[in-house]
Amino acid sequence: MEEVTIVDYGAGNIANVMKALKAVGLSGRLSDQADEIAQAKALIIPGVGAFNKAMQALNSKNLVQPIRDFADSGRPVLGICLGMQLLFDESSEFGHTQGLGLVPGKVIELPAQPGYRVPQMGWNDNQVQQENPLTQDLKDEATYFVHSYYARTQPENLAASVQFGQVEVPSVVVNKNVFGTQFHPEKSGSIGLQLLKNFKKMVNAYDPSSN
Repeated sequence: MEEVTIVDYGAGNIANVMKALKAVGLSGRLSDQADEIAQAKALIIPGVGAFNKAMQALNSKNLVQPIRDFADSGRPVLGICLGMQLLFDESSEFGHTQGLGLVPGKVIELPAQPGYRVPQMGWNDNQVQQENPLTQDLKDEATYFVHSYYARTQPENLAASVQFGQVEVPSVVVNKNVFGTQFHPEKSGSIGLQLLKNFKKMVNAYDPSSN
């Protein structure tokens, strides 16, 4: 069973992520050690909660630079929910906080809209802007969201989105080998598992000699 490393910074929902990974033939290994992250074949950044607290935890464990170095190596990175938001340059949640800077853009609050309650909580249909190994099965499929903030990014980094009232919410973002999903694959039924299977294919296909 192929092993991927899950960044351990005290984030919630890790047990469900590991269970979903096991279901698609991936073994999840928790780590908060820079040397173990450096040796990983692929990296998953999970998370639920607040952006600033998560970045504080990553900084306190001295994991920010190791994660950036890992991404620079060309190996696959997947951020999930808050983990996706952490990939961006910054967030305005509870004041300004610098992110990992792996995907250009900023995380901002979902605006109040008549008939739409924040947080977005529940299922929403994905529209694919860029078909890539992660999004190839996602078109018109519903996935499960729980979030009050969303990312603003460049068109070239927007792989899929959902409509929340008048707001286009990025649901999958990409920057070379770095991917993120605003939704929870581990809570999104068969389509979520298919996405993780697609990530597994990316892990298996990674060729170190190509970087």
